[in-house]
Amino acid sequence: MTLSPDLIAWRADLTRPPSALNGVARAAQQRINRIIPEKVHAAVTAGISGMTRAMLTGADFATGSPLIGLSLDERRARAAKAIDGWKKAAAAEGGVTGFGGFLMAAADFPLLMSFKIKLLFEIAAIFGHDGAALPERLFILHIFELAFSDAEHRAGVFAALDDWEAREHPQHLNDFDWRAFQQQYRDHIDLAKLAQFIPVVGAPLGAIVNWRLVERLGHTAVMAYRMRAEQGASSSTGTSVTIPLS
Repeated sequence: MTLSPDLIAWRADLTRPPSALNGVARAAQQRINRIIPEKVHAAVTAGISGMTRAMLTGADFATGSPLIGLSLDERRARAAKAIDGWKKAAAAEGGVTGFGGFLMAAADFPLLMSFKIKLLFEIAAIFGHDGAALPERLFILHIFELAFSDAEHRAGVFAALDDWEAREHPQHLNDFDWRAFQQQYRDHIDLAKLAQFIPVVGAPLGAIVNWRLVERLGHTAVMAYRMRAEQGASSSTGTSVTIPLS
């Protein structure tokens, strides 16, 4: 199936080869990592790791039933409303934690990640997919990676998402590389959120950054589900593997 022009442009943008600026950004990231205290790194890593595992196996995130029978325009309108709500929540949370400097900003990482993941499950249900199925959770994880990865890693993630319904998917949680997932996420957002570590000044900056990060993720999710739909996917086809929710 031929994709819509905006989807074609989106695909081209995401799969563009890394530029020279990527190397500069990577060097800047390494300098930032040396500035941030080790206890902050440890807290962020632990929070992201725990959240990732909880998302893969827990029942707390998949709370919405898949919406069936809606038109694409109706789904996009509902998704836009959900994104707007989570942007406001993330901005408020980022503003509060931005007042506290390093330690409170460190606490913002797992909280913001929780907001993002809940948004993705909500968008999955809006587009008619059941978040209790292992392939659907893997699709959600790949969307997250797509939004928050460097150019080199992003190309591989996009290849995994492309023509999703025609692919065979892992049948076990251990097949997912959650370590690469958390490292890409950390490296991608550390640079954007560095200013939030500055007490008081970090409050307005934290609100703005959180807003934009959630906005980017929401847009990526909508485009990914639209691409999946236009490639012939539907919630009533394909094989879903339901995992224990405990």
